[in-house]
Amino acid sequence: MSGNLAVILMGSKADYDHGKKITSWLDHFGIAHETHIASAHKTPEKLLAILSANEKRGLNIVYVGIAGLSNALSGMVEFSTAFPVVSCPPPNDAFGGADVFSSLRMPPGVAAATVLDPRNAAIFAAKIFALGDPALASKIRAYQKEQRDKIDTDDADIQRLYGA
Repeated sequence: MSGNLAVILMGSKADYDHGKKITSWLDHFGIAHETHIASAHKTPEKLLAILSANEKRGLNIVYVGIAGLSNALSGMVEFSTAFPVVSCPPPNDAFGGADVFSSLRMPPGVAAATVLDPRNAAIFAAKIFALGDPALASKIRAYQKEQRDKIDTDDADIQRLYGA
């Protein structure tokens, strides 16, 4: 296989803003991505056609499913491909937020990982790709160092302001 590609699959255009948060972090790590709208409930044939076409591309693919309410999308994608699937449902107040259980509770043998934060979904996808991409692994380590350095800087600022 040559090349990494994150494929963002949204259930509807309403998921676009959530998806944009993911793609901005994929961009941060230099990961190629594309976005499609396809519903497991309303356009299953289209969804399966996208998956079938991707199987033939010769790429390392990680799918990120973005669908709320009843997230059949991520489960259907996961069981229809050998590539990893990350479910990142958008926040929703419907049902008191309990709609997230449709992403968390998959049937046995359907192994979509659920990551609620869009940044973390992109990082999770990046770490999957990094298994075979040392340059990407270095970018991830550099990002982690930046995060550690920020904590140290913030702590030093607090110590200066409030003393130890």
